[in-house]
Amino acid sequence: MDLILLGAPGAGKGTQGALLTETLGAPKIATGDMLRDAVRQGTPLGLQAKAVMDAGQLVSDDIVLGLVRERLSRPDAAAGAIFDGYPRNVAQAASLDLLLAELGRGIDAVVYLDVHDDAIVERMSGRRTDPETGTVYHVVHNPAPAEIAGRCVQRADDAEATVRERLEVYRRSTAPLVEHYRQAGVPVHTLDGGRPIGEVQADLRAALGR
Repeated sequence: MDLILLGAPGAGKGTQGALLTETLGAPKIATGDMLRDAVRQGTPLGLQAKAVMDAGQLVSDDIVLGLVRERLSRPDAAAGAIFDGYPRNVAQAASLDLLLAELGRGIDAVVYLDVHDDAIVERMSGRRTDPETGTVYHVVHNPAPAEIAGRCVQRADDAEATVRERLEVYRRSTAPLVEHYRQAGVPVHTLDGGRPIGEVQADLRAALGR
């Protein structure tokens, strides 16, 4: 199954996708993670991306699509993939459709995790990361142990003003994908992503018939 998880930043796509990988037997594909890995490993596409980022520019859709193409060529993605936060706009969706068509595949379903803006701001602005281990905590829901709390930091893009700007960008560019896939005849399942993780996962699996 090829599945797209849609939702605003902080809606829980990464968490739900990671939990779903075992059920579907398919890897979670998050282009941000792939991009960082490619840069760190110094792959040809990673080197291209690094040059673009070092120049202060956005990585092109072509480079991102190339990373997706490489990832889908691996054996564990032969039966499907869970796309987390990709595509981000209608143009990327069209490119992904063409790529999957080359492989004799297509998007089987879309799951839209609907979460209120204020809940997302609370989720994201409360996140704190341990720079030594990369572990992410939350000041309310999952506080860091007292012995390391002092060294934990807030990512710049988790500041409230930045989160609200990211939500506006999401609404302009990514939210239209819900209607795009509906018009294309792809089943779109809307779930309340503001509930406990286990409840959302159970409903997600039920929606997919798993």
